[in-house]
Amino acid sequence: MLCALGRGQPDRLPVTTHHLMESFLRSRMNGASNLEFFDRFGLDAIDWVVAHRPDEDAGEFYDPLQGPLGFLEARRISTAAWRVFWEAIPGQEWTTIRYRFVTPKGELTTVLQSNEHTTWITEHLIKNPSEIDLIGEFATAPKCDVKAVNREAAAFGERGLVRGHMPCFDVYGQPGVWQDAACLVGIEQLIMATYDDPAWVHELLRILLRNKLTYARSLRGAAFDLVEHGGGDASSTVISPRIFDEFVAPYDTQIIAAVHEAGQRLVYHTCGGMMPLLERIAAMGPDAMETFTPPGLGGDVDLSEAKRRIGGKVCMIGGLDQLHSFVKCTPERTRAEVRRCFAEAGVGGGYILSPSDHFFDADLELLEAFSDEARRCEYHH
Repeated sequence: MLCALGRGQPDRLPVTTHHLMESFLRSRMNGASNLEFFDRFGLDAIDWVVAHRPDEDAGEFYDPLQGPLGFLEARRISTAAWRVFWEAIPGQEWTTIRYRFVTPKGELTTVLQSNEHTTWITEHLIKNPSEIDLIGEFATAPKCDVKAVNREAAAFGERGLVRGHMPCFDVYGQPGVWQDAACLVGIEQLIMATYDDPAWVHELLRILLRNKLTYARSLRGAAFDLVEHGGGDASSTVISPRIFDEFVAPYDTQIIAAVHEAGQRLVYHTCGGMMPLLERIAAMGPDAMETFTPPGLGGDVDLSEAKRRIGGKVCMIGGLDQLHSFVKCTPERTRAEVRRCFAEAGVGGGYILSPSDHFFDADLELLEAFSDEARRCEYHH
């Protein structure tokens, strides 16, 4: 995988997956750990490490009221002026939690719901424009706990990649700047605001950028192999290239540069449409791009065309249609999908085969076929 990330040609096609969903590990693998999953199927392993630390000199501390860690969430960083409280809302079809962000000048609220698979927002945090001032004045900016990352990396050894991500907004968010804003405001409202009040949108993005840059600059010395940035709300199935040019690229380019200055590699995650944005994303300077979601999963990617257009600039990760290759098909169909991806994106290396984002269900024999066929995809030097 390291060879491919450097756009080199390894001895065989690297094969892995994106985040493993806890519901799948519970229901289909008897609660196996991530590493047990990788070992079971002979895939190239990824160890996801998220470790934040407070700046005690600035009055920061770990939130003593934080509940169980959710998806993409690390230990929350609080101050006396930025506290998060939560309460369950009874009588709902799904588990429903209201969070209150309490500051000296007012509070913000958001509501999340969850089922056994995932979590979603039913009440966005930012409800009127002035509320971003509370975030700008009081929100904490976590730093990387380099020692914790390095301990985990040392224990993991050479089994695979140690991978992290840019911090999301407390409780629920995305690594990318625009993408995080979409979680706070709601993507429809955010898109409309780019027309109605673009200056306000830029101010929100600058606030989020400032806090993410604090984390990016703290990454020096951390033993990550790859740091993730981005998210689906900047895909071409959600926003136009014009919005990407004005409201996404100027901010994420700064994050990528800061991550590189800290000595780290970065992958830009785009789940959804990518084809109108390929060169734009590559121009921001990431080391790798994902997920290359095919039309059968709601994306638009022509993998061979993507390879032709940007394969010489970045490592490509993803491309496999897991919906039609991991359930309700034959092993031969899965193997054919692997070979298609290898033929279209694997030429010359610089490609890591992976499902295009998460999968929530999979037949185990099809995962075996996926891994076995990928490891048969050899390069001949």
